[in-house]
Amino acid sequence: MDISTVVQRSGVSASALRFYEEKGLIASIGRHGLKRLFDAEVLERLPLIAVAQTAGFSLDEIALMFAPDGRVRIDRQQLAAKADALDETIRRLSVIREGLRHAAVCPASNHMECPTFRHILRGAVERTKKARQRKPLPR
Repeated sequence: MDISTVVQRSGVSASALRFYEEKGLIASIGRHGLKRLFDAEVLERLPLIAVAQTAGFSLDEIALMFAPDGRVRIDRQQLAAKADALDETIRRLSVIREGLRHAAVCPASNHMECPTFRHILRGAVERTKKARQRKPLPR
């Protein structure tokens, strides 16, 4: 099928398809004039790419999820690590959300006079210090 058919069926833009091909995520099987042609299996790969991107995987990480023969090969430990990282992000964002909710309805005339708000600020400072002390793992 040509690239316009893939665009229509998948909802993925032609420019994204060309970029995915450049990154090795998908491969065209030829050309019809100036249009790239793709095997129908590309329609199975594109949802996996979309889900992996939504989960926070880079395109380079996603490329490693496909064997040279085109089969899917997902590292379960990598999935578990990503799920753990998402859990931590959710936890941090939940704390921020609750702090914002409190600040929005806080009865204090000045937020800096509110003990709860000041506690939230102290927590933010501590989290920032801890984040700076952590060093990213080499890839």
